Amino acid sequence: MEKPEHHILVCASFRVAGEAKGVCHRKESVSLLQYIETEIIDRNLDARVSSTGCLKQCEHGPVMIVYPEGQWYGEVNEEKIDEILDAIGEGRVAEGALA
Repeated sequence: MEKPEHHILVCASFRVAGEAKGVCHRKESVSLLQYIETEIIDRNLDARVSSTGCLKQCEHGPVMIVYPEGQWYGEVNEEKIDEILDAIGEGRVAEGALA
């Protein structure tokens, strides 16, 4: 199995009971998944995107994590995602990572 260079996780607020009801979900994080996937393809990045359960960072939602860097980003939207993906393409960490 080939391992991608980057793995992007996006909080979708899924709960054990299966119902998404957290801040990230209410701020439409799920709709960002398709945007990220399209941008990864358009930019020819070796990356995969996955949705996650609640990441317990609701005050910063929607939350996105980029591995292997281990950088957490909060309050992501399409503009911020573009900045993060630009940084990935340039081999650097984007500004605005959560501390």
